[in-house]
Amino acid sequence: MHRPHAALPVVNDGFVGGRRVVLEAVRAGRADEVLIARESSSNQTLRELADRCREIGLVPRRVARAELDRLAPDHQGVVARISAPDPIGERALSEWEFGDQDVVVALDGIVDPHNLGAAARSAEAAGAVLLLTRSRRAADVTPAAIRASAGALLHLRRARVANIPRALARLQDVGFTVVGLDAGAHASVYDEPCPAGRVALVLGSEGAGLSRLGRQACDVLVRLPMRGRVGSMNASASLAAALYAYVLPSRVEDRA
Repeated sequence: MHRPHAALPVVNDGFVGGRRVVLEAVRAGRADEVLIARESSSNQTLRELADRCREIGLVPRRVARAELDRLAPDHQGVVARISAPDPIGERALSEWEFGDQDVVVALDGIVDPHNLGAAARSAEAAGAVLLLTRSRRAADVTPAAIRASAGALLHLRRARVANIPRALARLQDVGFTVVGLDAGAHASVYDEPCPAGRVALVLGSEGAGLSRLGRQACDVLVRLPMRGRVGSMNASASLAAALYAYVLPSRVEDRA
């Protein structure tokens, strides 16, 4: 499907560590430099990393492990210097050329960078085309969030806005049905199929859930049925469950 062709501006440079995360940074075209500890022994991931670097003409540099320790924790012997794409703003949502069955994931107040990363990982794996987050009182993309996402945040396009309900209204104006995941909803994800066409799935904060205005902005509210003794699920786990049990079964391309 068509997307705007403008180059993505860079937010800042930073360092991320971990073999899988660095590999995804290279695959996403976001790695400006790759550093590998001299002591690291070869394995399948490192061989794949070397192949990917070779494809794009990037030559990894061997350095002392102490240098990697200084740049990124838990680096597993590999660190990349990355350039992260700048998120788009609210106005761009009205101009973006979405596909007929695109899925957008909106996070209404997730504050923990690890939860942001885990949610992004679920969203990207499920084929979401955009991750919408708040610019205030919410987690931003950091090396910790990128690591928690296993590099998904370097693949997934992001929009960062001051007002989630207003941004959801812009999505509704271009044909999206906004579905809120809310523990207090009357209907569960099993009661009715997900609306056809473009869908924006909204997840609230870790503690309070959807904000009042965020809830009011939704066209549909659904909950996950809780059949065990624990009364709630982790935010990113809830998102993954809703995407795979509710949203994806309604996508035509996934019925094969």
